[in-house]
Amino acid sequence: MIRPARPEDVPTIHRLVRELAEYEREPESAKASEEDFAEALFGPAPAAFAHVAEHTGADGSTTVAGFALWFRNFSTWTGRHGIYLEDLYVRPELRGHGYGKALLTELARICVERGYTRLEWSVLDWNAPSIAFYKALGARPMDEWTVYRLDGEALRELAG
Repeated sequence: MIRPARPEDVPTIHRLVRELAEYEREPESAKASEEDFAEALFGPAPAAFAHVAEHTGADGSTTVAGFALWFRNFSTWTGRHGIYLEDLYVRPELRGHGYGKALLTELARICVERGYTRLEWSVLDWNAPSIAFYKALGARPMDEWTVYRLDGEALRELAG
């Protein structure tokens, strides 16, 4: 089952983000705290949104199998909002149950329902299983675009 995240999911989302950082070979880069996620997702002015996939075990208990964390973006070309998927992660032991596709399907449904024109995300070049999965869904790489980032000292220097 896919559902919007609730405040009580924050510790699990935080833990899954740490797992994702390990998978992406950058555990030292995952610095966000549970408090950061709680504020971003459920504070007075939420900056991001999340959905979780719940897995029901043989004993009937449920656990969070994975999550999608996203925010609205905007296209000046279409004049419409879209969704930027910041993170999609399913626990390795629960992959193959359709949770990743179900999370993306829910975000696509939100896009269509709200008149958003795009669902976009980034994937690491070496992540062949995810790339194959996304292509099988009909997603296409934006090979002509390169992502740039300002952070750390470069960001502070530009800011003056």
